[in-house]
Amino acid sequence: MPEKDTAAPETALDPHYSGEDATARPWAEAVALLEGAELYWLSTVRPDGRPHVTPLIGLWSDGALHFCTGPSERKARNLAANPEVVLTTGANTLREGFDVVVEGRAARVTDERRLIPLAEAWEAKYGAEWHFGVTDGMFSNGAGGRAEVFAVTPRTAFGFAKGDPYGQTRWRFA
Repeated sequence: MPEKDTAAPETALDPHYSGEDATARPWAEAVALLEGAELYWLSTVRPDGRPHVTPLIGLWSDGALHFCTGPSERKARNLAANPEVVLTTGANTLREGFDVVVEGRAARVTDERRLIPLAEAWEAKYGAEWHFGVTDGMFSNGAGGRAEVFAVTPRTAFGFAKGDPYGQTRWRFA
């Protein structure tokens, strides 16, 4: 899917959490990581206020990170009560790599003109076992399974460079 034109975010290096030689990382580097990641961690809040974190697959498209979930799953029920989320990806290493944290609001995607290309992109990224059709504004798997699709457009994102030098970049979007 073609990338949606978006204004460049406000970019800042946090000197409190960055080495002397660190520089703010460009948003394009974060997007490349978001596009290439196979696994993301989704943090939501339960209706009673307790946190919930789960790994999931997803994809970056049209300036947003997309994921899907069954309508009765915990994350879907959490999103119905509070759509504010955090999505994280990167490397689970201390001294090398780059992690990205995206904060935003999860919005349901129900338009078939968006869902069909997303379903195709899902299969292209993850293989035939992740083939989805589109039925009634949801992904469907042909065996009766259905999944709601959500898009998270970043409001704020953070990049954590690990190693020499350590650095923390913040991107704020208008």
